[in-house]
Amino acid sequence: MGSAPAGAVRARYLVYFQYWGTAFNGVAAVRGAQRAIGVQNFLEEAAERLNSVEPVKFTISSRTDAGVHALSNSAHLDVQRRSGQPPFSPEVLAEALNTHLRHPAIRVVRAFRVPSNFHARHTATSRTYLYRLATGCPRPNQLSVFERNLCWALRANSLDVAAMQEAAQHLLGTHDFSAFQSAGSPAKSSVRTLRRATVSPGPASPFLSPQENRGLQFWSLEFESQSFLYRQVRRMTAVLVAVGLGVLTPAQVKAILESRDPLGRHQTRVAPAHGLFLMAVRYPGLGDLGG
Repeated sequence: MGSAPAGAVRARYLVYFQYWGTAFNGVAAVRGAQRAIGVQNFLEEAAERLNSVEPVKFTISSRTDAGVHALSNSAHLDVQRRSGQPPFSPEVLAEALNTHLRHPAIRVVRAFRVPSNFHARHTATSRTYLYRLATGCPRPNQLSVFERNLCWALRANSLDVAAMQEAAQHLLGTHDFSAFQSAGSPAKSSVRTLRRATVSPGPASPFLSPQENRGLQFWSLEFESQSFLYRQVRRMTAVLVAVGLGVLTPAQVKAILESRDPLGRHQTRVAPAHGLFLMAVRYPGLGDLGG
């Protein structure tokens, strides 16, 4: 952006927002005449109503694919009001964006004023993803319509969770995660530090009756790192599920990681997008606020 006109004040904000990803072609804006549309398109359309001197652009912290959900994603934006008008308070900004958002599957959760050099993507110290699984679902139509786009339904009645947890331990720490990276990643380096990888029973679905819940078991996989490679979480999830089903052993997961080969027979599978949720993006000094 260019320099602000005399008297105009440019304020930078960090906003946390959430979305149900089923309806979108990912979080990033889709430019041009394509019919596909991203969450960012709707956020920037709502921001037009703020009457900023210069158009408001959202810099998204964490790009998510089509069908992936976010309990809490984040972005920074600059709003430049006309001369003599004070900057919006964070509360007014969040309320204004929500008022003008035209899609019911997006909501701005909270906003903060941040310094002009703050960057939503580069300043983030941690990102946490949740992947939801359901076992005991031999046919897709057995799953409630309220859960169908919110978890990966598996035919198996059970998973070897102890083996999955053992395999997840091999992924912890600093490694070259090339074996879990899909083509198309802009990352210059494939080295990442995975701080947390857990597999645990999930709560029963609140959308299902006791009869529907009978035989179904939900599972939660959580992953935390400063940043992830393209589709890394979904590819790690697919490999851990293969361990849970007895197709792979924990030792094979270690070998896959060390192979650095994204095209190996066992690691090309990608877990479905609709089971994945971006849970939190954290920043220095903000703790878990908004995330």
